Amino acid sequence: MARTVGIGIQDFEKIRKNNYFYVDKTDFIREWWESGDDVTLITRPRRFGKTLNMSMVEQFFSVNFANRSDLFEGLSIWESSKYRELQGTYPVISLSFANVKERDYQTTRKKICQMLTNLYAEYSFLLNSNLLYETDVKYFKRVSEDMDDSDASLALYQLSDYLYRYYGKKVIILLDEYDTPMQEAYVDGYWDELVGFTRSLFNSTFKTNPWLERGIMTGITRVSKESIFSDLNNLEVVTTTSDKYATFFGFTEKEVFTALKECGLNTEKEKVKYWYDGFIFGKHKDIYNPWSILNFVDKGIFTTYWANTSSNSLVGKLLREGNRGIKEKFESLLCGETIRTPIDEQIVYSQLDGSEEAVWSLLLASGYLKVLSYDRMEHLAFGEEQMYELALTNYEVELMFEGMVRGWFAGIRKDYNDFIKAMLQNDAIIQKLGKKRDVPLFVMVDTSRRSHIMDQTKIGSFIKELRKEKELTQEQFAEKFHVARRTVSRWETGNNMPDIDILIEMSDYFEVDLREILDGERKNKKMDSETKETVLKVAEYGNENKKKMTRIVLIYFVIGIIALIIHTTAEFMDLNGTFWTGFLDGSTIGIALGAMILGILFLTGRMAKIRAFKMRLLGREE
Repeated sequence: MARTVGIGIQDFEKIRKNNYFYVDKTDFIREWWESGDDVTLITRPRRFGKTLNMSMVEQFFSVNFANRSDLFEGLSIWESSKYRELQGTYPVISLSFANVKERDYQTTRKKICQMLTNLYAEYSFLLNSNLLYETDVKYFKRVSEDMDDSDASLALYQLSDYLYRYYGKKVIILLDEYDTPMQEAYVDGYWDELVGFTRSLFNSTFKTNPWLERGIMTGITRVSKESIFSDLNNLEVVTTTSDKYATFFGFTEKEVFTALKECGLNTEKEKVKYWYDGFIFGKHKDIYNPWSILNFVDKGIFTTYWANTSSNSLVGKLLREGNRGIKEKFESLLCGETIRTPIDEQIVYSQLDGSEEAVWSLLLASGYLKVLSYDRMEHLAFGEEQMYELALTNYEVELMFEGMVRGWFAGIRKDYNDFIKAMLQNDAIIQKLGKKRDVPLFVMVDTSRRSHIMDQTKIGSFIKELRKEKELTQEQFAEKFHVARRTVSRWETGNNMPDIDILIEMSDYFEVDLREILDGERKNKKMDSETKETVLKVAEYGNENKKKMTRIVLIYFVIGIIALIIHTTAEFMDLNGTFWTGFLDGSTIGIALGAMILGILFLTGRMAKIRAFKMRLLGREE
C-alpha cells in the first residue's frame, strides 16, 4: 500500500511518526560527519530538501532527541552501531533565515534579532543552572530584538559557551537558508548595510568560536567570500558543480522510479523524466526536483509545481533589466538552444546589474540552468577563461520562463496576433518596405480592420494533426524544420508560435493554405499568390538587408586593401621623394584608413545612426 505523501512537511519527526512518504537520505549524516569539516556551506536550488535534511541532522545529534531510535529505525544510518551510540549526544543550535524577507534593513535586522531572542528563551533554564557568571546573566537578559550590533553579533557565540558549560560538549550549529536576507537586500537596495551586520555575526559564530564542534549552512547561492565570508578560511563549500553530497539533495532517477511504482504511476516514467529531470550536481546526472515529484505522485497531474513556489522576483528583474547580450542569450535558451559562458560560483550581488557572467552564475545556482559540458582546465591556454555550456534545466523550467515572458508582454500580445493575422489577410500596408530599416515591421502595419485573434492552442492542435498525417514523430518533424524537439512540443501545446518563414515552409510541406494553419482548420480556398508574395517579402526582408550590408562592407575593405598594397609597393621600391611620390604615399594610406573606418561603421550599424542624425538636423525624412 502506498504511503501518504505529505506536501510541504519539513519536520523530520512529523514525517517519521506518521509514516509519510520519505526517501532515505540519512547517509548524508554519515558522510558529513566522517568528512571532519569544521563548517560546511551547501548550496542547492529552492525546494530541494535542504530544510528537511537540516531537521534530520538536528534530530539525530540533538540531546533534545536523545533515545529517539524510533525516528531512525529502518533507515540506513541505523545499521551502524557507531551511529546508534552517537544519536542524541550533542547540544544543537538550529535556526533558519527562510522567512527573513523584509523590505528594509531595520526590519530585517529586527527580525534576525527576534530569532536570536527566541533561541535564548528556549534555553532560559541556563539562568538557573548556577553555571553563569553575573556578567553572563546581564548579557543573557540584554538579548532582545532591540539589542545593539555588538550584542547581536555575539549572540550565538555566547550561547555556544553557555551550552558547553551545561552539557560538557561542544555545540553543533545549523543555519538554514542563510542567503535569503541577502537576496532581499539586493532587490530592495540595502545590501551594504546587511553585509556588515551578517559578516560580524557569521565570523563570531563559525570562525572564532572555540565551543563549536561542527557547523552547516545551507542556501541557494554561494555569496562571495569578499562579502560576508572574508574571515571564514575554515569553510568547506559544496555547490551544484561539486561531487560531494550530490545525491543527498534531490531525488535520483532510481528513487523517482521506485516512488512512481509505489504510487501506481509506473507508466508515466518517460513523461516524468521530460518534465522534472535535468538537474546535474557534480558528475551526477538525472537528479530530479523533489518538490515536483512529491506533488506529482500525490496528484498525478503534470504541471509547473516547482516554478509556482516562488515569485522569482530576482530572476525576473535580472532578465527584464539585463543588457542586450543577456536578452539575446535568454532568447536562445527559450528556443531550446544552449549558450557558452564563463561561470563564477561566488555570487557578487553588486555585479549582477552589469555582469552577464554573474547573472548566468546565479541562474545556474538557482536551478534554472544546467551544465551540459565545460572546458577542462588542463586544456586551456594561458589567460583563457573556462567556458560552460548551459541549457534550461527541463520542460517545467521552460514553461516557467515562457509564462514570465508572457507576463511582461501581456499588454501587447493582442497587437502581435492581429499583426500577423492582418498581414496574411492582405490587409496590411507596408510603407516603404526596405527603406525604414530602423522601424520594426509591426509599426508599419495597418491593423485597423482587425477581425479576430489567433487561437494558438487550436493552431497547435492543427500542426500536430498535420504532423501525424505525415506519420512523423516530434523528433523527425523537428529535424525537418531545423528546430529542437521541445520547440515542436511548445508549438503543438500552443505555448509558442513558429516564425513566419517556418509557417510558410509548413504550408508548402503539408500542402495547405497558410491561413488554414493560422485558423487551425482546413478550408477549401488556397492562399492567393499576392498574399503569399507579401509574406515572403516580409520574411526575407531581414536577410536582404544583411546581404546588402555585407556587399557594402566588402567593397570598402577591398578598396582599403588595394590602397595598402599600393602604399606598401611604393615603400618597397624606395622611389625618390618627388611631389607625386609623396602625394601617392599620403593619399594611399589615407584611403586605406578611411575605407577601413567606413567599413567598420557600416558593420557595427553606426553609419545608419549617423545618417539618421544628419537627416534630423536637416529636418528631412528618408
